[in-house]
Amino acid sequence: MAEHTSSSITIEAAPADVMGVIADFDRYPEWTGEVKEAEVLAADDRGRAEKVRLVLDAGAIKDDHTLAYTWIGDYEVSWTLVKSQMLRAIDGSYALAPLGDGDRTEVTYRLTVDVKIPMLGMIKRKAEKVIIDRALAGLKKRVESVPKA
Repeated sequence: MAEHTSSSITIEAAPADVMGVIADFDRYPEWTGEVKEAEVLAADDRGRAEKVRLVLDAGAIKDDHTLAYTWIGDYEVSWTLVKSQMLRAIDGSYALAPLGDGDRTEVTYRLTVDVKIPMLGMIKRKAEKVIIDRALAGLKKRVESVPKA
């Protein structure tokens, strides 16, 4: 990835619980805010999404795009752009690290966005930061509000 923005948050849940929420694309509109629709177009032999269509409304960035997902073990997922109306590129990842006895997880989100319209790098980084911060806050709230089995 080229120049990117990243941020981390600690979630009071095991990595498997966090990844379970990240991998549940059908429920993204319930907790992400910016994602209005999500549709898994292809999945691997473990049932993990490989291609997902997302309808995004993030204020200045409104788009209907498709992302390809790569799952790296049980603690990391990354994505790249397949097609888009407004974006030239969107590369990102979630990396999970167990903390303590494995009942807490540090989640690091990295994101690089390139839009087809001209935009200053500083403004792009600020938009990436807003997207990351909202996503991490929404993920934390969602994971921590799911009843433990």
